[in-house]
Parts: sequence; C-alpha cells; structure tokens
Amino acid sequence: MKKTIDDLAVRGGEPAFSEILHVGRPNIADRKRLLERMNDILDRRWLTNGGIYVQEFERKIAHMIGVKHCIAMCNGTMALEIAIRALGLTGEVIIPSFTFIATAHALQWQEIAPVFCDIDPEIFTIDPDKIEQMITPKTTGIIGVHVWGRVCDTDALTNIAKDYNLRLLFDAAHAFACSHKGQMIGGFGDAEIFSFHATKFFNTFEGGAVATNNDELAAKIRLMKNFGFSGKDNVIHIGTNGKMTEISAAMGLSSLESLDEFIAVNYQNYKHYQRELNDIPGVTLVSYDENEASNYQYIVLVIDENVTGISRDRLVDILHAENVIARRYFYPGCHQMEPYRSYFPHAGLLLPRTEQLVKKVMSLPTGTTIGESEIAEICCILRIAVADRSKI
Repeated sequence: MKKTIDDLAVRGGEPAFSEILHVGRPNIADRKRLLERMNDILDRRWLTNGGIYVQEFERKIAHMIGVKHCIAMCNGTMALEIAIRALGLTGEVIIPSFTFIATAHALQWQEIAPVFCDIDPEIFTIDPDKIEQMITPKTTGIIGVHVWGRVCDTDALTNIAKDYNLRLLFDAAHAFACSHKGQMIGGFGDAEIFSFHATKFFNTFEGGAVATNNDELAAKIRLMKNFGFSGKDNVIHIGTNGKMTEISAAMGLSSLESLDEFIAVNYQNYKHYQRELNDIPGVTLVSYDENEASNYQYIVLVIDENVTGISRDRLVDILHAENVIARRYFYPGCHQMEPYRSYFPHAGLLLPRTEQLVKKVMSLPTGTTIGESEIAEICCILRIAVADRSKI
C-alpha cells in the first residue's frame, strides 16, 4: 500500500493499480446458467417479440417489486420516452437538473420543455418546496428522480401532482431493489422507470422497464413499444420499437438469481469505504438508510474544498492517474448542457444548490470486481492527497 506523496503516480510513482478500476463495471451473473438460457433461445429460434424469457422476466420483476405491471424495454431511455408519450405529456414538465441527461432529452426529443428545479440540500433529489413556483398553465407533469437509490419525497410530490392535476413519473434508474417507507420502488406515481444498462448493478446487457399499477397505462405502453400492434396485422395505436430481446431477458433472469449476492457485495464495500474514509477531513460519504432496502450501488463522496484544501476535480485527476476511474456525478447539470444551455441561459439563477453540488460530488468504484484491499488502497490515495495537498 502507498505510504507517501512521492509514491503517487502524479509525483512520478507507478499507478496503484495495473488494471483499471471503473465506476459501473458490469456485474456478471452465473455464466453457466446464462449460457444455458442463451442456448435454449438459439434452439427455439425466438430471439425477440415477447418470447418466453421476456414474459418470465416481466412477471418476476413485477412480483419482486409488488406492482401489477412491468413492461420490459430495450433501454431505460426508451421506457421513459414511451411512458411520457403514453401519459400524454405536453408543454412543460418539471424535472431536476441534477440527473442524467436522458431525463431531459426524453422530454425535449418530443418537443416538451424540461423545466429545471433545484434539489433538496439533504437528499439531493428534487425539492418539493421549489416546484410550485415553477408551475405554469403549460405544465402537464413532474418527473422525480431517485438519486443513488435515495428516494424522492414521494408523498409531497404526489400531493402537488394531485393539487395541480399533473401527471407524476419517477426516473428510478438508480433505485431498482430499493424501498421507501417499506414499499418497493416501482409503485409510486403514475409509473416508475428502471434502467438495466450494463453499468447498473443489475443489468440485462442493455435494457429498461416501466413499472405501474395503472391497467390502462400499461396496456397503452405495451401497444406503443411494439409499433401499436394488437395481434397480427392489426395496428390500433401509434408506436415504435421499444422491445427487449430474449437474450437481454435471459441476462436479466440470470442477474435476478444473483441479485442478493450483488447487493451483499455492494453493502460490504459500502461499509469498507465508510470505515476507511472516516478519518479524512472534508470528505463525506453519502449514506443510506439501512432500515430500507437498498442496492448500495453508488459510492458517492461530497468534497468540501474549504476543509480538504484540494478540489474535487483535482482528486478525480489524481485517482485517474492511479487507474481508478472515479466520476464527477451529473456534472455540470443538465441546464449547463446543450441544447438547454442555449434555451435557458439563466436557469442557474434558480438552481444554486444544484450548481454547488455538481462541483462537490464524485463516485468511486464498487461492485463484484473490487474488494477490501482495493478499497483500502483507493482511500489511502485520497488520504495522502488531502494530507499533502500542497505538494500536488
């Protein structure tokens, strides 16, 4: 393990890790079981269009999260776009800027204006107290985003949506297998959207889903994800191609069988980080409510430069030099990306907390590809960098 500043790669030493450690490196389930399913798919020659594996995957997800309907999709962005269209959203929809750009793009792609709202300073999700001032006659909905598995104030958002007759969606890309007040994520609002991208702790290679308890909405989404077909040669609704493949569903079913293992590893890594980071001033690990179900898939640090004396960006650069690919999360905020930066050049004036947070947070590697020794080394690098910041 490195002991001094001169051992760091930025000072001429060798990188701490010969193999690059990435945030979001994929978890791989039982290969034997996955290959058995894949071979069965090839033998059946039914590769897509709602085969037995997609149907089984949807049933198991719906049962696990306690909702009536799970509609599997080719990816989370398509799931969000179709849900937005199925709910009839138009005009303006209020969302946080502190989210992945897909949340905004899914609206703008359909010529719906995303209206960026600031975040709660404690949990970093959309602040209900800021929403009402952003509602206009053009507002048709709200999209809350569960960040790092930490859940929005669903009660407050539900009340606002009801009071103003707005649709309510949740982008739950970070929150699969998480709960809120004992209820699994998936059943809040009109619908919730999951991403099963390769970088998520639970993946289907590439995939997503819409979860809902609304029978009418679910039926419409099922039509829309398959070009509007109702039976053979009978198109009854406008639609597109959002279907999940059988191979992706096979990966999802295999991942479900390893879900408890993935979460247990994430939790163990989270506790290791918690212990190792405890003595580094100005570095705070984002915590989780252990009374709720959580996937623990994100190890997020908030860097207080006034205390550390070194910026978040410099710490990221130092880690990169050591082959630890840390990430700045949701930087610089959707409102600072195109086309929104041009459309809403003064949006940042209403987003002071967002603008502060995007300069402070970073995410570190976790998952089944690292363990206690790697975590200790990563935290040692941070500890040295903060302690000897004047020499870097």
